[in-house]
Amino acid sequence: MPPFNTSSVTFLLMSIPGLEDLHIWIGIPFCSIYMVAVVGNETILAVVRTDHKLHEPMYLFLCMLSVADLMLTSSTLPKILSLFWFNYREIYFEACLLQMYLIHSLSTMESGFILAMAFDRYIAICHPLRHSTILTPAVIVGLGLGIVFRGAILLSPHPFLLRWLSYCRTNVISHTYCEFMALIKLVCTETKIRRAYSLIVAFLTGGLDFILIICSYVLILFTVFNLPSKAARLKTLSTCVSHVWVILVFYTPAFFSFLTHRFGHHIAPHIHIFVANIYLLIPPMMNPIIYGVKTKRIRERFFKFLTIKCV
Repeated sequence: MPPFNTSSVTFLLMSIPGLEDLHIWIGIPFCSIYMVAVVGNETILAVVRTDHKLHEPMYLFLCMLSVADLMLTSSTLPKILSLFWFNYREIYFEACLLQMYLIHSLSTMESGFILAMAFDRYIAICHPLRHSTILTPAVIVGLGLGIVFRGAILLSPHPFLLRWLSYCRTNVISHTYCEFMALIKLVCTETKIRRAYSLIVAFLTGGLDFILIICSYVLILFTVFNLPSKAARLKTLSTCVSHVWVILVFYTPAFFSFLTHRFGHHIAPHIHIFVANIYLLIPPMMNPIIYGVKTKRIRERFFKFLTIKCV
């Protein structure tokens, strides 16, 4: 296939191979999960905004994570649902690059906010007397802006790395949304440098974040095990349960999707694509549920908020 002009071409997204007859039914839980994610994250934002007692670093970082979750799901799920329900596969190249940039940059921001929450737990448990002096409002704002700028700047070259390449293999993207590795597989020129940059950015963001999170929890465990009583240890660890669940929900499908895209050439395509969609769907839905169920103050404020609305 000869190279084609990307400024005028329309790319075609591929559905989940082998499950084409079930797309209408698959779209129903996807849509339900999307709605739960939107309502749940908007509820978290409303509850924290209206309750000044929740204006603490952990909940402020949670709000930042909720905003990133809302933007990530809203930039991908409507297009995925149109693919499942109406077989609308077309996407313009510029729109595809924009979606790819939003997915990768927002995912990087999510990872950064989860790291910031781990830093909050480390300070609260290992240096409790200095918590309020270290995590001041200015520091929280600075951390939030730093995380946003990191995701926006480090991922900004990605669209340009792909914009001026020659695409000659096919215009069918083997995915339900636009993703860097799925697009670069369509290129007919050398892409080693671009792939290397993508790997380096992935390590400097998600990989490094995960390592720092592990280090923070190692230090937390050292502190907890030095507490004098079992009751104190359990009470302290209970403050980390919600965050640990968020870490598992986010990084498990993220690492699986990342590794299979680059190294798992023998994994069935429908498994990879399905897990990649789970990575976009499940964390934004589960984050508000985890904190809503596990955090008494958010749960109480939510029911109070519902009572006021009903009255």
